[in-house]
Amino acid sequence: MTDTTTRPHVIKDAKGKRPQFYDAPGMDTAMSMIMVLASELSTLRDRLDSAERVAKASGMDLAAGIEALELDQAALEEREARRQNFLERLFYLARKEAQEASDAETTEGFNQMIDEIAEG
Repeated sequence: MTDTTTRPHVIKDAKGKRPQFYDAPGMDTAMSMIMVLASELSTLRDRLDSAERVAKASGMDLAAGIEALELDQAALEEREARRQNFLERLFYLARKEAQEASDAETTEGFNQMIDEIAEG
């Protein structure tokens, strides 16, 4: 069993222009986020199903154990690290597009925009 907190975290940036599938601005980014959520939910459901089956086979009341569980600081930190990893993957494309837009801005372009507004 591999836990996401033990694997090295690597986000690879694809080079070149991304294909656009939808005409509406932001729709490709939203669909990317939805697919990350769907993948995460599917994995979570499979893991929960496995835990329930193992517990049942061992004669354990998993639901009651979960309700009574009190997490220590280390467990809370592990959960937060996992949550942050998930959010990084979820918002990856939106952040990348924002960074690309920011990188494309230049002082010359900014000054040109100010001149165009002033001429308005």
